Amino acid sequence: MFDHLLIPLDGSRLAESVLPAAGAIARRFGSAVTLLHVVERTPPDEVHGEPHLTTVAEAEAYLAEVAVREFPSGAATTHVHAPDETDVSESIARHADELRSTLIVLCTHGQGGARELIFGSVAQQVLSHGSVPVLLVRPSPGAQAFTCSRVLVPLDGSVPSEAALPAAEALARAFGGRLHLLTVVPTVATVSSDRAPAALFLPIATAVALDLEEEETRLYLDGLAARLRQGALTAEAEVGRGDPAWEVTAAADRLDADLMVMATHGRSGMSAVWAGSVAIRIMARCRRPMLLVRAPGAPDNL
Repeated sequence: MFDHLLIPLDGSRLAESVLPAAGAIARRFGSAVTLLHVVERTPPDEVHGEPHLTTVAEAEAYLAEVAVREFPSGAATTHVHAPDETDVSESIARHADELRSTLIVLCTHGQGGARELIFGSVAQQVLSHGSVPVLLVRPSPGAQAFTCSRVLVPLDGSVPSEAALPAAEALARAFGGRLHLLTVVPTVATVSSDRAPAALFLPIATAVALDLEEEETRLYLDGLAARLRQGALTAEAEVGRGDPAWEVTAAADRLDADLMVMATHGRSGMSAVWAGSVAIRIMARCRRPMLLVRAPGAPDNL
């Protein structure tokens, strides 16, 4: 499934935090790898406190060194985009399409972590411009081993949200891991804004409706988990209650999930199949690698 990885690097050690994850996936799937650097038209002098790559020659030498160091088997090729680019994120998405990449691996830079990602970073814009799944890895000062022993898949009960399942299945199979499907049904106190008036004026009726929703959701998730188990995967289902963003991130910590896989429409602000504000809050709180998969039928370049 992930037969060609595109790894954009800016020359910083923080950006190289993605390399252990990319290397692990490439080995499991036998993937080809392309290391990419986009030379900006007006680059900054520094990136994350380190000298920025400002010329094609510098970038080519840097990528060649990384390729030999991290992919000694020769699985990695390099590509430097000439210094006429003003939109790095669009260039990354365009290269992913041109190279027929099946996965982009990016580091979430900056002090704000995922918050910076949500509000305008390169990673968010890449999702907005393209349709290739994006694996986001938080920066780390040292090499972190990557595995998929425990994969958390948040679902909202809709068919589009199930777009996350094929990628989650493929990774769980490749790494011998298990899937944990999770849907969160709100309580009367945590319903979304569109249901708040009913919860305020009809709290008892709303509570009954939410309890019925929990039962239906449990049947839905149990059915998905049973189907996955029929395919020789270890899968379990859980229905949480409360605020979805809090419950999803709490579940990731409780399960010590190695990876979270979610579907997204790729819209500005990275509104997922879940309500946009919920998806943003999940990603802002998540401290673990996240794989975001474009939902079917999602409009381009939003």
